[in-house]
Amino acid sequence: MTIRRLGLTRDQLAKFLVEHEQIRQFELLFSTVDEIQTTGLDAVTLDAGAALAGVNKLAGVVAQLAQDGAIEASNALAIAQAAERALNAVSELAMVGATLPPTPPLKRKGLGTFSSNVDQVALLPNVAYPVTFDTVDVERGVWRDSVNTSRIYVADGAFYNFQFSAQLDNTAPNARIMWIWPRISGVDVPDSASQVRLQGNDAELVAAWNWVLELKPGDYFELMYAVDNVSVRMEHFPAAGVVPEIPSVILTVTNDI
Repeated sequence: MTIRRLGLTRDQLAKFLVEHEQIRQFELLFSTVDEIQTTGLDAVTLDAGAALAGVNKLAGVVAQLAQDGAIEASNALAIAQAAERALNAVSELAMVGATLPPTPPLKRKGLGTFSSNVDQVALLPNVAYPVTFDTVDVERGVWRDSVNTSRIYVADGAFYNFQFSAQLDNTAPNARIMWIWPRISGVDVPDSASQVRLQGNDAELVAAWNWVLELKPGDYFELMYAVDNVSVRMEHFPAAGVVPEIPSVILTVTNDI
């Protein structure tokens, strides 16, 4: 059932409802009456308290509208009957409201940005090491552990995009390899590693890519690396001339994907 079928227009509703949102809620109220009766209470999500207050308010103004000539008596009767059905349905809905499915919580948009202004140097070859972050720029639902500074925690369960860039360098004359991969709560992510080969002394290059990973509330992410020789590192460079400081690693984490 809609307001149009009852002959009650928005202009007529505006005689006793001041705000546009109030008019819209009255329209939704009557369009919901038949839905409640045909689909069953367990399939309807409705604010029972607000609807009940709306029905009670409507009952008090229908007679005045008819008296003022704003609507015909037959329409006033139809509105009153619809209001009565809505009142009964809403009252029943309020009694069983605990059985309705809960409204899902809003997902927050997580954001975290972190970097490191120190060299990341492996102590031994072929051993996994976590990258640490000594600088925090933004923490919104994503944060760095204050003790284990390699751990990036998330507040909400969601898919997160982890995007990094690392300034790599090789201080030896021969070609050397670094491997990089993600780890979640102490467990390596399968099929996630990449290999970078640096050709000779001072063969700087930037490694940059991303992973989209599902984390649960309280999970933490770590950026892991290993080298075949300790001459390969993630290196920090201080500001020089017109060039700003170069972090050894930059990490950006979002769940707005």
